[in-house]
Amino acid sequence: MVPSPLASVQDDPVALAEIEWCGELMIAASAADEERLSAARIDEVLEVARAARVPAAG
Repeated sequence: MVPSPLASVQDDPVALAEIEWCGELMIAASAADEERLSAARIDEVLEVARAARVPAAG
């Protein structure tokens, strides 16, 4: 599917959320003492609660 030439990022709430999350991660990374953000810190910045991982039945 090709986006309409008249569409803008303001018309796409998913794109706006992704841009905001990227900005939040860049701010957190620039303020971090360590070289990389841990998975736990990324989850904290993005306000994600990790669900218990259950192995897929196979």
